[in-house]
Amino acid sequence: MKLQGINHLAFITDDMVTTIRFYRDLLGMKLSAGIGHDGYRHYFFQLADGATHIAFFEYDGATVMNRKFPGDRTSLPLGFDHVSFTVESREALFALKDRVEAAGIEVEGAVDHGIFWSIYFYDPHNNIPLEATWQFMDLEKTPAISEDDPLEIAAEGAEPQPGHWPEVQKSTPQSEMRALVGNGKPMRDHFLDNGLASYSAGVPVEFQQSLATGGDGEIQV
Repeated sequence: MKLQGINHLAFITDDMVTTIRFYRDLLGMKLSAGIGHDGYRHYFFQLADGATHIAFFEYDGATVMNRKFPGDRTSLPLGFDHVSFTVESREALFALKDRVEAAGIEVEGAVDHGIFWSIYFYDPHNNIPLEATWQFMDLEKTPAISEDDPLEIAAEGAEPQPGHWPEVQKSTPQSEMRALVGNGKPMRDHFLDNGLASYSAGVPVEFQQSLATGGDGEIQV
């Protein structure tokens, strides 16, 4: 089992309209999906790879982040530092810089980080620190680390090291592979009824039918 990439990063906003204007209309992301009910919204923006998203929750009482520059030290109880987006070329990096600056938003950089260059700016309403990165070098050996006090654990290698965690003793049988019915079910029904989404290739018909008929708080595969 290997994690294949970032599915989405989720944030909080108190103004979804302003957020859509910035991420869709200025940064050029696709507004791919959303759900909203009872004063609550959850919207997704899709990056060009088609698989990676950033998402926002909006609800009554939501507040935006305190502003902190990427990498700056803080004593605040923050678990998030910044989001970095990939661009394909130096020209694309500076085209984005020009576009963001033309919108009146300050941009730091480009900064040379050795194997890539980055620019830095903020979501102007939600104060989310953003980075755009052009990587111009490929790693020939991993982990590739340059450090004055290297960690011994890093020298073990780039791949997962066995023997440090208990092995699975009991696998979940297929009959118990269930999910609680949440707000996604009415969204899925709405999408299917209105031709907004379809099941991915390879999803068994039996599973699709179970999703349609689940009703006691659990859906059984």
